[in-house]
Amino acid sequence: MPAQDKDKNIKDADQRPGPLEGLLIADFSRVLAGPYCTMLLGDLGATVIKVESPAGDDTRTWIPPERNDVATYYLSINRNKRSVVLDFNDPADLQLARTLAARADVFIENFKPGGLKRFGLDYDTVQQQNPGSIYASISGFGTAQGASLPGYDVIVQAASGLMSITGDPDGSAYRSGISVFDVMAGLHAVIGILAALNHRNRTGKGQHIEVSLFASALSGMVNQTSAYVAGGVTPHRMGNAHPSLFPYGPLPTADQELVIAAGNNGQFSKLCAVLGVPDLPHDPRFASPKERNYNRDLLSPLLVERLKMKTANEWFYLLSAAGVPCGPINTIAGGVELARELGLDPVVEVGSGDDAVPMIRHPISFSLTPPRYTLPPPALGQDSAQIRAWLSQEDTTH
Repeated sequence: MPAQDKDKNIKDADQRPGPLEGLLIADFSRVLAGPYCTMLLGDLGATVIKVESPAGDDTRTWIPPERNDVATYYLSINRNKRSVVLDFNDPADLQLARTLAARADVFIENFKPGGLKRFGLDYDTVQQQNPGSIYASISGFGTAQGASLPGYDVIVQAASGLMSITGDPDGSAYRSGISVFDVMAGLHAVIGILAALNHRNRTGKGQHIEVSLFASALSGMVNQTSAYVAGGVTPHRMGNAHPSLFPYGPLPTADQELVIAAGNNGQFSKLCAVLGVPDLPHDPRFASPKERNYNRDLLSPLLVERLKMKTANEWFYLLSAAGVPCGPINTIAGGVELARELGLDPVVEVGSGDDAVPMIRHPISFSLTPPRYTLPPPALGQDSAQIRAWLSQEDTTH
């Protein structure tokens, strides 16, 4: 049932109108995929109650780095939430958890498949008490034969094949620099929840949606998995080279490498014009993406010879002005500062005074209902008293 009446005290305290205002999210997830999903929903106005065990979310202890003794990992994915500690081994606490599930519009969890059944917090049980709820489950490898496998992102990167295509051709396999499939699964969960909410608005029916890191990985590797299932080709490590395009990656300049991405004939022609070799696009060996790809070993030294005449920064501005996609290889600090230069205003202060936390802005802009940044990531159990009191009150909306 919609939350706009039954959680007045909780929601009104947030004062965060947005496109999801009035929705109550019961967040029984932890670590990354689930919390990232619920933070995005909270940014858009939903009221998110983060349920934690007495030990707290694992990421609270993932230090370094840290800010004021709090892990920046935890901070990055837990704004716009309220934290309540509930011990499922305590009958009174378990009843409060069930009450929250019965009142929520969305219940999201990433326990091992089947792990909540013994607590009466599985989909079938929750659905009986709250037929209109959207129940979202995130797992590592699904609920069939992979149900018992641990759902850590690095394991999925290895098992899915991503690590087999990441790194130097003759070197060791590498994981991505971020937990890329956790993030993808969190985004897929957001999409599934919003789709299910739309279906509920039309039919009044809730449903169970399931997202796995492994399925997200196979979908998210797009052209690489398609190469295998549609083309019969097993991709392999190519360093920074692209399997289907050239130039499409870093090339050396007078001082450092610059990433250049000429994805079509027009961009390649503009690149050659700026480099002072306007005839190259007319050479039959380089006249199409296919030919440039097959003849990359011949084309590369011709481009590098010209690129070494100026610095990466000089080429960046010249090529960008000509409409050639390119970019410097920045540090994370450089990336944030470039976003500032480009007017993206990437950093927001969440909270006020000593409690304010600098965080990365929500990635979506809305013309009428912009994201809000009201609540900094909560301390463990910070809102327990308020939430327990609310859950203990009789629900008069049924």
